[in-house]
Amino acid sequence: MNKAKITFKGQVTIPKEIRDALTIQEGDTVIFEVEGDHAVLKPLKRKSLADFYGVLPATRPYPGSEAIRKVVHHKMGKRLHRLEKKGFVER
Repeated sequence: MNKAKITFKGQVTIPKEIRDALTIQEGDTVIFEVEGDHAVLKPLKRKSLADFYGVLPATRPYPGSEAIRKVVHHKMGKRLHRLEKKGFVER
């Protein structure tokens, strides 16, 4: 069993064996949960945006990158044309 003392600021050093077992590193965030008369420490791992791919159901089919580029290009062209008319953009 690992032990650690609490400082006057309420801080505690997590023993190396525990950090290694939970793969906690400097700068990581942990969550404390109270369960009855004890606390549970859980590492909060950051997830990349790719980890969320497919989490939500698609509401419409994906048209593909090329179709999206065409729509964006068309809308940007319309916006630039309006700005040119107002004199904000020069050709």
